[in-house]
Amino acid sequence: MIAASELIVNPDGSVYHINLKPGQVAQNILFVGDQNRVEKITQHFDSIEFSTQKREFKTQTGTYKGKRITVMSTGIGPDNIDIVMNELDALFNVDFETRKIKKELTSLNIIRIGTSGSLQVDIPCESIVMSQYGLGLDNMLRSYLIDTISETEIEDAFIAQTQWDLRKGRPYVIAGSSKLVKRFESDAIFKGFTGTVGGFYGPQGRVIRLGIQDSDLNTKMDRFNYKGIQMTNLEMETAAIYGLGKLMGHECLSLNAIIANRATGMFSEDPYKTVDALIEYTLHKLAE
Repeated sequence: MIAASELIVNPDGSVYHINLKPGQVAQNILFVGDQNRVEKITQHFDSIEFSTQKREFKTQTGTYKGKRITVMSTGIGPDNIDIVMNELDALFNVDFETRKIKKELTSLNIIRIGTSGSLQVDIPCESIVMSQYGLGLDNMLRSYLIDTISETEIEDAFIAQTQWDLRKGRPYVIAGSSKLVKRFESDAIFKGFTGTVGGFYGPQGRVIRLGIQDSDLNTKMDRFNYKGIQMTNLEMETAAIYGLGKLMGHECLSLNAIIANRATGMFSEDPYKTVDALIEYTLHKLAE
């Protein structure tokens, strides 16, 4: 039995942070970082059956072309992903009455629709990157038992090629869902190796007033190559989603609208257009 201090349930029966009850979430879930992006997606729905918000976690469940879908804002960063993934999984796989794990587990389809910055000249602004792998540089997932799911050879190559300082923790590499990659792939979409970091400024090599531990890290990541696998983009959620999803038995995929190119210093002239196109593409594929 799971103690009340470990899985916190609100007086109304909803799970603590995301304020949701069993039955209010569909098995097809779209993650966005920004709560204002939730309705950019659900405006395409035929109907909305449920809507709630607590803190940065806004959720709407509805139907699009006969497919029941939930859209949820996660906020930014691996720490928020830890909250959302654990509480979503509990809604499906823990009996809230007995506080025991169910014998029959439910697998979810979780797709992140996010924005990101490219690290390669040949992945321009206004393109889309589908993350085949997530590279976690944040340490959050190392709190879990991930040795059986992580790609240790790629991790070792990354550490060696970038001269990674292990005082910052060992990077982890997790593959996305091969099932969802096949479902969403297209000749117009880049397949990527996406870096996930725990911050926007120093962890991504940005310098405002503070010096950073390795001022050449972005250049080293740009040049990383392991059997043709190259770093494509940086963001703050993908690897955490992939790791927790794989541990829990969920199918996870990250789709990234590229709105900046760090290699050229360019920023998209119309980032909303790229995000809107990615939303429509994702909904179309889910409804097929």
